Amino acid sequence: MEITQSKNSKAITYDEPGKFENTRFEKIHNVIFSSAKEGSVKVAKEIRDLILDKQSKGEMCVLGLATGSSPIKVYEELIRIHKEESVSFQNVITFNLDEYYPMEPENIHSYHYFMHEHLFNHIDILPKNINIPKGNITVDELHDYCISYEDQIDAVGGLDFQLLGIGRTGHIGFNEPGSHVNSETRSILLDHITRVDAANSFLGIDNVPKKAITMGIGTVKKAKRIVLLGWGDKKASIIKETIEGAISSEVPASYLQLHSNTTFVLDKEAASELTRIKTPWLVGSCKWTPELKSKAVIWLCQLTGKSILKLIDKDYNDNGMAGLLVDEGSSYNLNIKMFNKVQQTITGWPGGKPNADDTFRPERSTPDKKRVLIFSPHPDDDVISMGGTFDRLVSQGHEVHVAYQTSGNIAVADHEAIKFAEVALAMNGSSDDKLMSRVIEQLKTKNENSIDSIEVRKLKGLIRRGESIAATRYLKVPDENVHFLDLPFYETGGIKKSPLSDEDIDIMCNLIETIKPHQIYAAGDLADPHGTHRVCLNVLLESLKILKSKPFMEDCWLWLYKGAWHEWDIHEIDMTVPMSPDQVLRKRKAIFFHQSQKDGIMFQGNDLREFWMRAEDRNTKTAQKYNELGLADYAAMEAFVRWYY
Repeated sequence: MEITQSKNSKAITYDEPGKFENTRFEKIHNVIFSSAKEGSVKVAKEIRDLILDKQSKGEMCVLGLATGSSPIKVYEELIRIHKEESVSFQNVITFNLDEYYPMEPENIHSYHYFMHEHLFNHIDILPKNINIPKGNITVDELHDYCISYEDQIDAVGGLDFQLLGIGRTGHIGFNEPGSHVNSETRSILLDHITRVDAANSFLGIDNVPKKAITMGIGTVKKAKRIVLLGWGDKKASIIKETIEGAISSEVPASYLQLHSNTTFVLDKEAASELTRIKTPWLVGSCKWTPELKSKAVIWLCQLTGKSILKLIDKDYNDNGMAGLLVDEGSSYNLNIKMFNKVQQTITGWPGGKPNADDTFRPERSTPDKKRVLIFSPHPDDDVISMGGTFDRLVSQGHEVHVAYQTSGNIAVADHEAIKFAEVALAMNGSSDDKLMSRVIEQLKTKNENSIDSIEVRKLKGLIRRGESIAATRYLKVPDENVHFLDLPFYETGGIKKSPLSDEDIDIMCNLIETIKPHQIYAAGDLADPHGTHRVCLNVLLESLKILKSKPFMEDCWLWLYKGAWHEWDIHEIDMTVPMSPDQVLRKRKAIFFHQSQKDGIMFQGNDLREFWMRAEDRNTKTAQKYNELGLADYAAMEAFVRWYY
């Protein structure tokens, strides 16, 4: 569908949502981009055009701004526009959506700190024009302060443009479920899921404030233009509910259906649950590609509760897939084709079966013994995500290397580091060990704004290294095949990472070129465009682009695994490796070597189980799904997608 510019708002727009058959379920205009970066650049240009239009009229431009990971790339592009295109922000007034309460502005977790770090310190906006809710006012002042924040917005003529993210509860700003459509700036109690999602930044949910100050739904809705950013598959479910569902206080973002100039700017992952994307056969005629056929048949099996070979013509006809049967001739023919396709993803030989016909196998049979390079973003993702396959590759005689892309030091709790430092101090037999004494003192006196010193980071990194070596030795990988890359982008001491650099890419390229692998395994998590897994995948893909012309790359295949939380959808999977109960146990033991991550996990998300429990549950469910489709009944399965670079 053609994207056009509206004369009045300079907005990304097309005809009204729901006007055409393929958008008939949608109640909010949305545009889907191939990546978060591409979408962010488009939004930043819209903001630039609005600023310049206001400048040409001698008017102030009033922006409502958001925090969190979603707008970061928009702010990066605005900074570039300011510096490279000489666009001034001196006619810009900003109002931020929200702030934690209580929260001091200089606290590194505050949105005041975030906005200055990510935008304000890098542009020429006048400090007097920056408005961020104050998280350090007294309880007695809070009510009047919220009223005055509303008055300030009204005094400058309201918001010309409001930038939003969306939380998994459907909140915009901190308007949690239950918020009223006419609500204004106020204090609010944060939903548990919201606090869980913020736990990474605060190094644990116990450190996340329980309250916040937020603009209200009514305040946001008065903006002349609203753009909501949605990135990654973690947002896909709530995006669908917001765009296609009923207006409800349980999904506060759904109130945006009432706004006449709102656009959701999404990447492919965030849009993946929309009806026209996930099940396009329900909204109109389809071009039945092989990929779409697989997706549709698996979906139909899950909908009807039938295995592939039990589907009948009526199942297809009753669920919008009559056109597919016209292409295939009958359900009988289609079922056999799809059954074979799914069955052929299963292999007990992830490195390829020697001396076997590999026509319908996911991996090549030659060479018999392959050089395998497993990339692990953190020092435990390898065994958590593909420990069974890892073990199988080693036992089948392949030359297996594992490369830990980051040190993982920020995931080591302070109390865990103190324990190791005290052991080292005791081993030295003297309290005169100045280094360990200093490390212990730093850890015990650390405050919430502190970033670990280089010494503390080194100790925490060494703890993760020791655990990794113990796990790889258990899996019988030679120590010389274990590589610790410590990519520079990660080594900031805090949650915020540095941009990818040539140094990161050079480190990756050098290792790949040294090993010359036949297989590369890497984490394929695409949920968070700013998360460590996604950045580690990006640096790998950039490295492969550079190395692509090298002769050894012609024989190098890239396989992607998922992290601890999710698995590939069945129709996406190109290879599954079944595990016996004994192999499940071996995988569990390998995970147990990462003892600093076993109890009280710092970055556990909304799943309170330990990593090994999540991993086993995911692998068991994958096997169950295959069995429900009519395939063999295995104890567990690990799944991979082949990536063509």
